[in-house]
Amino acid sequence: MPQNNRAKKTRFIAITSGKGGVGKSTISSNLAHILASAGVKVGIFDADIGLANLDVMFNVSVSKNILHLLKGEATLQEILIKVNENLILIPGESGEEILNYSDSDIFEQFMKEAEVLNDLDILIIDTGAGINKNTQLFLQAADDVVVVTVPDPAAITDAYATVKVVARERDDMYMLLNQVSNEQEAEAIFERIHKVALANIRKDLKLQYLGKVNADAKVSNSVKRRALFSQAFPSSVPSRDLRAIAKVLVQKLERNVYVRPKESGISGLFKRLREHF
Repeated sequence: MPQNNRAKKTRFIAITSGKGGVGKSTISSNLAHILASAGVKVGIFDADIGLANLDVMFNVSVSKNILHLLKGEATLQEILIKVNENLILIPGESGEEILNYSDSDIFEQFMKEAEVLNDLDILIIDTGAGINKNTQLFLQAADDVVVVTVPDPAAITDAYATVKVVARERDDMYMLLNQVSNEQEAEAIFERIHKVALANIRKDLKLQYLGKVNADAKVSNSVKRRALFSQAFPSSVPSRDLRAIAKVLVQKLERNVYVRPKESGISGLFKRLREHF
């Protein structure tokens, strides 16, 4: 392919869970920080519509968010928050008013101004827990889907249900085990889910183990202090775990840096999303 037909690609990684309380947003925010610290240009979109909380995770002040964009009170550029040199946050709305807007409203508005984000290497989409229509659209359009769960029977059941729903539209996704005791526990839980999924969902399902993050009081303490554990405790086991996961994602990024211009950038994501309406 000639160089002038090539364009930088933003890789879209949707992080989801079957239920709340499994640390999905903690994983998303700390993963974004680790990637950005490694020199990757990262955006993180708080797509938990109505329950957005990433501004708390990053301990940043938000004056305008996606609701202001939808109401025509701000541009996309105006709502972006620069967390650090390589990391920007697209803040969501934690109130009920945004629920008056349809999914298509959100995507259409982004489409109009998405060019301001086209230099990103990775956009992490922190979706809502569960499988509602809004979440499903992001999971269908993303390059990678990461399902987060913990070693709790209810969470594992909900994670399996999430895999089952996502598998209706795509045959590939990752699973990340959070708050585990060790690698053996994480791999054992994954293998149980994987075995049942292959037997009951689809035999060609590419459900892959992405990694684990150990349970550690430093994580919960950091959340309470509105700090990122990967920044406050970079040598902790959870931080090392998440750096290993980030390394896997960067390797995928390096193998697939360029695509045709019509598929590149943030506008490429929203073009994919529009196809589902």
